[in-house]
Order: sequence, then structure tokens, then C-alpha cells
Amino acid sequence: MDPNGVTVVERPELRNRIQVFRDRDHAGVVVAQMLERYRRSGALLLAVPAGGVPVAVVAARRLGLELDIAVVSKITLPWNTEAGYGAVAWDGTVRINRGLAAQVGLDEPEIDAGIELTSARVRRRVERLRGERPWPSLSGRPVILIDDGLASGFTMLVAVEAVTAAGAERVVVAVPTAPDDTVDRIAERVESVVCANLREGRPFAVADAYQSWSDVTEDEAASILAGAVGDPPSVR
Repeated sequence: MDPNGVTVVERPELRNRIQVFRDRDHAGVVVAQMLERYRRSGALLLAVPAGGVPVAVVAARRLGLELDIAVVSKITLPWNTEAGYGAVAWDGTVRINRGLAAQVGLDEPEIDAGIELTSARVRRRVERLRGERPWPSLSGRPVILIDDGLASGFTMLVAVEAVTAAGAERVVVAVPTAPDDTVDRIAERVESVVCANLREGRPFAVADAYQSWSDVTEDEAASILAGAVGDPPSVR
């Protein structure tokens, strides 16, 4: 437990190691083991697509918990689609790293264009991955946000902000891997952070925690979710 009373749960034997997970399915098994206290508790698992979907589906099945999607997408630089300077959530929540935007020379029209483009991508993903299903009630139950790993944690912070605004009172972030400084920042905003593979220092790459790694496409995420839906009681 950190000095502020927020719980950070890790697997000490995995600290500072690389290639500790065979793939995202294996990571989901490890995360589920660390979330055992929530088994059939009524907690809601929210996968952050696309990479968080295979991790969360495995965890939901093993724990007998409801699964849904928290669509959040980073706002990327016009000249580098891997680097982000902000994020947009499904409910319209927007967060901009103003310091980084200024540092790389982005002006307001460019930032506005980035927000508009990312918002359209989020709306498309919501329609593709959730359809018209009503948003589940978040009040009075733990809400567990799952991704395949964190780097800066900026996108996850926007997801936390969005679920809190939607009425979540107890928010847990659960990821296979993350840098320790990112976990410390997120731990200030949530009830607890569960991270199997904490690593110190920079640079940091989520992919380094996996023996087999490739990006999860939107089509792949939709296919995985289609296989999960209708598999009660763990996913509905």
C-alpha cells in the first residue's frame, strides 16, 4: 500500500523482468489471478480496446464477471500516429497534454482537428464494439478497467475520469505491465491499481512484457467480443 492509502498490487517476482507473458491470453490469466477477490462479486470489467479486449475477456470468463467496453483513444500527432498528446473517451471527455502540445509546436487549429478526428474514431468504435446496448449501471459496484499495459497512462486517466463521471464510486485499474511512475500517478485517482509486471526506468515499451506481440485490430477485437457475448454468466 502506498503512503496515501491507495493499494498497488504487483507480482514482486515479475518486477523489472521482460517477456513474462506468452501473449495477451496468458496475461489475462495472470491478471485474473490477481483479481481473485472480485470473483462473482458483481464487479464490472471494462476493456479498453483494442489491446485490452483479449486480456479482459479471459479475466471475465475466469472470474465470472460482466464484461463491457470503455472506448478511449489517444489523440496522435499528425506526423506520428504512435505518439499521443491527448485522449478522447466514449462520453466526450477530452484531455490534452498542453505541455507536450506546446513542446512539439501544435497550434489550436491542429489540436481541434486532432480532437475531431479522434472523436469520430471513438464513435465508430463504440458503434462497432458496443452497438446500441444501454450503458450498464456503475453505481454501487467495483468498476475494473483493463488494458494490455500502460506507458504514459494518459489514456487510462481519461477512462478513469469518464467512468467516475458516469457514477462509478470504486474504480480499479488492472493491467499486465506498466512503469512504476505511471502506476503511482494513476494510483492517486483510483481505489487500487493491479499490475503484475512493474518496471522501473525509461524508455518503456508495453510490448517488451510479451513473448508474442502484435497490434490488435478493431476487426480482431470485434471478433473476440462476438465470441465472448452470449457466454453467460461471465459475459453478457
